[in-house]
Parts: sequence; structure tokens; C-alpha cells
Amino acid sequence: MNEVATIDTNNFSAMAKAMGMEADAPKSSSKSSTLARLRIHHTPIMGQQEIGGKKMNVEVISGGAYKLEIPDGPTYYAESVAIRPFLQRFMYKKFIKGNENTANRYVKTVMANDLNSDMKDNDGGFNCGKPAGFIKDWAALPDSMKDLIKSIKRVRAIFGTVEMVNATDVDGNSVDVDTTPFIWEVDNRDAFKTMGDQFTKLSKMRRLPPQHHIMCSSTEVPLPNGSSFYVPNADLDLGTTLDMDNDTQEVFGNFMAWIQNYNTYILNTWDENMHKNEEVDVDTVESFVDISEEDFA
Repeated sequence: MNEVATIDTNNFSAMAKAMGMEADAPKSSSKSSTLARLRIHHTPIMGQQEIGGKKMNVEVISGGAYKLEIPDGPTYYAESVAIRPFLQRFMYKKFIKGNENTANRYVKTVMANDLNSDMKDNDGGFNCGKPAGFIKDWAALPDSMKDLIKSIKRVRAIFGTVEMVNATDVDGNSVDVDTTPFIWEVDNRDAFKTMGDQFTKLSKMRRLPPQHHIMCSSTEVPLPNGSSFYVPNADLDLGTTLDMDNDTQEVFGNFMAWIQNYNTYILNTWDENMHKNEEVDVDTVESFVDISEEDFA
């Protein structure tokens, strides 16, 4: 038996469940769609400022700034952020470019604790079309299959709260931003490893993610064509241990509920769309998947 045997007033959520209070508890008004999204913004944003009595185009948001998008609300930017990670999940996603008749869209799988099993996606397939198992001979694959595999990204989805350091709005004006719960879908290969290293450090020290902040900035990576993109720099703050109070417990519970709602949606759409993949051979699938690399810059 794993019943709670002692009363712990510092853990209201666990005690309320043990005391049978869940059925009568007020329901949260928050929905999964209200979760803010954090990402790195790769291109500078230009704006106008008056210089010497003349309005001139200037860079108001630098490339590499962190971007926090509030659903149905404003967007904030900061060159560095302090994130408090609560948990992570893994998934695959694939971008489908639209045309004059269809909108751009993503194919996404359910979120899981790892990528070691086949995961259902919202197109009625598995792994966004990525073949299962280890590919022994990459060179022997047809080009269409190589393109398909390259178009599918593995994602480290990080859930946490973020503090935007010296935040601004899209016009570069200073703003105050409250600590905000977020999801960050880390899909760049280098960023995937950088953020994963922080969780590895925590695991080795037997520390839980919400006990520490990760301070994040970014580094520019130039491309041969003259453009560039940015990857995160991450510094795990081990000097301060954060309290696991009731508010922390509630935020963690909200993240778990968000993931459950998301996975339920993916599984329901998988059920609706699975007939599209019945009796369709691989060559047929490859013939209508055509995605360029630039869609994923």
C-alpha cells in the first residue's frame, strides 16, 4: 500500500487527494491552449526611431533574442532569460508547407518520456512517417525517403516558468513581465543537446528540475549563404535551491494536465485519420511528401 500515513501541510495537493477533497475542489479555468510558447527569434526586428530629428530604421529587437508568445496576448522579447524547468517530454514533428488551397500545418506525435517506441501522430500514422528502428545503410535509401526523414524533427519539449530579463515589446519598449509558465519545443540538434545536458547534470546530482534555474542566452551560428541562426547557451544555477511549495505543486499539476490533454487530442485525431494510411505502400507515401530544408531554418 502507498497510502499517505502522515499529514504534510507543505504539500496541499497530495494531502487533498488523500483526504478525498478532489471531487469538491474548484476546477481550474486554465486550458492547455493558454500555455505561452518560448523560442529563440532568429532574425532582427526593425523599427523606426528619431535620430537627430529624423526617423530612421533601426534594429529594435536583436537576432537571437528569446521570444515569449502569450496566446491571445502580447509577445515579449529578452536577450537572456531565467527558466525554471519543471519537466520535459519528447516527440516528433514535421512541417507541411501549404499552398493556395491549404494552410501550413504540423504533423505531431504524442509526447512521451523518450523516443524509444513508435508514437502515434495526428495524421493517423506513427513517428510522423519516420521508419522505425535503426537504419543500417543510409546511402541505400531512395532520395525521397532521405528527404522525408530529414524533414522530421525530434523535439525536446521543456515545460517550466520563465523570467524575461530586461524584457521589451515588439517595438523595443521596456516592459514588466510576470513569471510565466511556458512550453519550449527545442528541435535544433545543437540546442537539443545543450538543454539535455542540463537535465543530465541534474540527474547525476539527484536534483529535481524545479529546484534550480537555468540561465539562458544565445550564440550566433553563421551559415555559408551569409545568414545565421542562433543556439542557446545554458548555465545551470546550482548555487540556489528553490522551494517545492504549494504553488510549485500546482504549476507541476497544471503541466501534467496540459500534456494529458495534448496527448488525448493527438490520439483522437490518430483514430480519425488512421484510415488514410491503410493499404498505402511506402512508394505512394514518398511521392506526395516534398518539403524543402529551408522550411526548417
